[in-house]
Amino acid sequence: MDLRREVQQFLTGMRARLTPEEAGVTIFGGERRVPGLRREEVAQLAGVSTTYYTRMERGNLRGVSESVLQSLARTLHMNEVETQHLFDLARASEGARTSRAKPQSSLPQRATQLLDAMGDVPAVALGRLGDLVGANSLGRALFPHLFPENGEPLNHTRYLFLDDRSREFYVNWERSARQSVSGLRLLAGRDPGDRALMALVGELATHSPEFRTWWAGHTVAVHTSGTKSIRHPVVGELTVAFETLALGSTPDVRIATYLADPGTPSADALDLLRSWVATTHTPAESEPSTHPGQRQDDHRT
Repeated sequence: MDLRREVQQFLTGMRARLTPEEAGVTIFGGERRVPGLRREEVAQLAGVSTTYYTRMERGNLRGVSESVLQSLARTLHMNEVETQHLFDLARASEGARTSRAKPQSSLPQRATQLLDAMGDVPAVALGRLGDLVGANSLGRALFPHLFPENGEPLNHTRYLFLDDRSREFYVNWERSARQSVSGLRLLAGRDPGDRALMALVGELATHSPEFRTWWAGHTVAVHTSGTKSIRHPVVGELTVAFETLALGSTPDVRIATYLADPGTPSADALDLLRSWVATTHTPAESEPSTHPGQRQDDHRT
C-alpha cells in the first residue's frame, strides 16, 4: 500500500472532522473554505510549525518524535485506537516497506478443544482478515451461509461485500460492513506490506462501491464486543451480544461468542436453534479449514 497516501488520508480526515469550536479555536469572522480545522490551526495547537505539520500531513512521518505524535493525537481528539493507528503509521514510516506474505491463520488444537467445550454457546474462530478457521456446532448453525455443507468456510469480509445474502441476513448490514472496513484499515496501518491484506482490499475495492467509499473515509476502530441482529433462516430474527476472546498463542486468531439476553424472544430463538442442532446434526466438527480464505465467486455481486 502507498504509506504516504495512508498517512495523508488519515490526518486529513482527522482534521476535517474537528470543528474550531471543538478544538477551542476562536474564529474572527471570514469565510472558511475547508471543513474542520486549518493546517495552521492544527500546527499551533500541536506546538509545531505549519511547515512541519504540512510535511506530516503530506505523508512524511519519518523522524517525528513520540511527544509530537502524542501532541498531534490530543489536538485532533483521537481516541485510543486512532492514536495507536497514528503510531503504527509512524513506525511503518521508519522501516523499509517491502511487500511480504504472512502465514495463513490457523486454529491450534487446544483452541479447537475450547470451541468444542463451549457446546451451549455459539462460537466461531476468525483470522485477521475475516477467514473462518473454526467453529462449534452452534456457531456453524448460527451463521449457515459462512459454513456451507459442501464447501470450505467463507471469508466473512468477502461475504459482507460480495454475497447478496449478507444484506438480508444482517438486519443492520451497513453497520456490520463499516465495522469490517474500519478493522481492515487498522491492520493496514500495522502492516502496510501484508500481501494478503493488499489483495483482499484490491478485490473488494474493485467489486464493491460501498467498500471503495468507506475505505476512502479512513475510519479505524476495534470491535471486540457489541450486538448483532440477524434474520436466521431457521429460527427467525434475533439479537445476540458478541464478545471476542484473544488467543495468546495465536495473536492473529480470535474467538467470537454469541449470547442472547435471558427471557427475551432472542433467547427463545437461540434455544430453538440448540434444539434444531441437537436433532439434525452430529456433534460437529470445529476442525479448522485448510483453506479458510477460499473465495466463493458464485455469490459475487
